[in-house]
Amino acid sequence: MQGPDFDLDFKPAHGEAVPVADDVQRITVNNPGPFTFHGTNTYIVGRGSVAVIDPGPENEAHFQALMAALKGREVTHIAVSHTHRDHSPLARRLKEATGATIVGEGPHRAARPLHEGETNPFAESSDMDFAPDIALADGAGVEGDGWSLTAVATPGHTANHMAFALEGTGILFSADHVMAWATSIVAPPDGAMADYMVSLNKLLDRQDGLYLPGHGGPVTEPASFVRALKAHRKMRERAVLERLRAGDRTIPDMVKVIYASTDPRLHGAAALSVLAHIEDLIEHGRIETEGPPSLYGEYRLT
Repeated sequence: MQGPDFDLDFKPAHGEAVPVADDVQRITVNNPGPFTFHGTNTYIVGRGSVAVIDPGPENEAHFQALMAALKGREVTHIAVSHTHRDHSPLARRLKEATGATIVGEGPHRAARPLHEGETNPFAESSDMDFAPDIALADGAGVEGDGWSLTAVATPGHTANHMAFALEGTGILFSADHVMAWATSIVAPPDGAMADYMVSLNKLLDRQDGLYLPGHGGPVTEPASFVRALKAHRKMRERAVLERLRAGDRTIPDMVKVIYASTDPRLHGAAALSVLAHIEDLIEHGRIETEGPPSLYGEYRLT
């Protein structure tokens, strides 16, 4: 198995509240790009009393579309999956407009301390001002009129990433951890490959029947898709080891070969993904380097 079969047939209907399940609507922000596909998905859960999941970036058209869809309904909770700027900043404005309670894992943080002289390449993409009114622990829940959401901690893409299970429906709002259109970016120091793989295993232990992700369309067969994601990541890990056996010593050299068919705009993220694999392989004693691992280090097999 080479990896999951990605579904690129997604019609975003920007600015429209599209029903995607009983008492669940999706509004997609018009912020397409190489990391967001057709845009960020915001979800409205409930009927009269609702929760909003991932309100999105500071985008006036999206805010107006969201407020129009919410007209006549009480917003009791705003659930934020993680603190990248395409998901969380609009939470503050929505709270001001509705009085809703913001919930999430916690403020933005890196998955590990920065090494001396290291800079975070995703720092500008992170919402450093986010702070939930209620910090949710794994398994904690919030509920409203006819709905209940349970937090499912899924670190990996970011340290504070959370999915949300809609109890009694088999639906998991998987945010950026599992998406039908592409693999999640796991980029140190924000993300960690070891955490990501543990979180995939955690989802496999669940019995969800449908994932509604942060970008793109639904994942309709979650268990088989997550198994394919795991296989894909293991394939990438083997590719890193194979490139080292072939004589490559740097991440840029590995990326040229491993990601030869990938959009060049994504090669920077691909390099960070390779770094995430290398950090994990160093932790397991399979690769070594001088000093802390970095994008510009040289690596060899142990």
